Amino acid sequence: MKILEFEKVDSTQKKAKELAQKEKTPWLVALAKEQTKGRGRKGNFWYSPKGGLYFSVILPQIDIDNLQILTFLASFVVAKTIKENFKLEPFIKLPNDVYLRGKKVAGILTENLICNKKVKISIMGIGVNTNLDKFPKELKEKATSLKIELGKEVDNQKILREILKGLQEIFQKD
Repeated sequence: MKILEFEKVDSTQKKAKELAQKEKTPWLVALAKEQTKGRGRKGNFWYSPKGGLYFSVILPQIDIDNLQILTFLASFVVAKTIKENFKLEPFIKLPNDVYLRGKKVAGILTENLICNKKVKISIMGIGVNTNLDKFPKELKEKATSLKIELGKEVDNQKILREILKGLQEIFQKD
């Protein structure tokens, strides 16, 4: 696994797509400390200032029949990582969000390039609100962070490793 870390990008998803043009290496990760145009499903804006965990992964090739469950499984991996590491009780709002106490803490966005009924490439973006102290007024009632819920900072690198390990385990079961 190769992790490329960036201080600031418009979107890790966009950066991973650019990287995939050059090298379609499975498990290549684009990690950013900050995104200026992070996005979720349906193009929704994903608030992503410094402190959070934002990354996109070029996934191994997957059979087109398994695409529908990919994001669900990633949501489960993120929720499981939160539960096992922090003893919190996350709730998965299908298809791609993880909530704590009724507020969003993480989101997953999977995008695929399909040609002739074959998946050419899948890129999964994951955003986890980890060490954020506060949110803009319009998100205060909708979003939370692990730091807010726990009252302390968490180790982004450890969470990243745990999530990537969980994703790799899913692919090994194929």
